[in-house]
Amino acid sequence: MKTAIVLGATGLIGQSVTQILAQQPVIEKVVAITRRPIQYDSEKIVNEVVDFAKLSRYQHVFQGHMLFSCLGTTRKQAGSIAEQRRVDFDYQYQAARLAIQNNVTHYLLVSSSGANENSVSPYLKMKGELEHRVKQLGFRHLSIFQPSLLIGHRPDTRVAESIGNHLLPLLCKLPGLKKYRPISGNQVATKMVSVAMSESAHHETYRLDKIFKS
Repeated sequence: MKTAIVLGATGLIGQSVTQILAQQPVIEKVVAITRRPIQYDSEKIVNEVVDFAKLSRYQHVFQGHMLFSCLGTTRKQAGSIAEQRRVDFDYQYQAARLAIQNNVTHYLLVSSSGANENSVSPYLKMKGELEHRVKQLGFRHLSIFQPSLLIGHRPDTRVAESIGNHLLPLLCKLPGLKKYRPISGNQVATKMVSVAMSESAHHETYRLDKIFKS
C-alpha cells in the first residue's frame, strides 16, 4: 500500500490525478496539497492546507512514495512573469527538495512541450530550468510529462478559450499540424497515474505522442 502526494490538487491536471489515484487499490492515502481547504468524497484523500510562501515549514506533509507536481499558473493570473516563476519554478522545486529529503522515491512533473532552459521564452525557460534542477536531486524514479496546449473545464475559462477548445482539435487533424494538437487534462492525469503504478522506467520524459498512447 502506497501514499501519493499531489501538489496542485485543484488544477486542471491535479484534480484528475487526485481522483484517479483514489481509485487505485494499491494507493492507501492521497495527500492533496492546496492553499485553501477542499472537501473530497473519498476517505483516502487527505487535504493538507499550506502557505506556499513558507513551504519549508511543511516538510512533514511531503511524506509518501510518490509526488505528483502539477502546480502551475498563467502570467495573467500571476500578474507578472516574476510571480509566475515563483509558482511554476520556486514552489515546485522547493517541494521536490522536501520530498527527496523525506525519501520519496518517485517524482512526476507536469512540464511543457518545448521546455528548454536556454529558450528565449520566459515560460519555456523556467520549465526547462525546473526539469534540469529536479534531475539533479537524485530521485530513484523521475517522470517528466511535456503536454501541449491543455484543454478542459476551468472555473475562469473565457469565451475565446472555450471556442478554441472545440476548434483546435479539429484544425490539428490537418496534415502537418497533428504534433500541435491539444490534450485534455484528464488524458495527462491518466498517463501520469499509469506510469506511477508501473514504475517501469527510472528516468523518462513523456512527450505528446507518448502521453496520447496511454
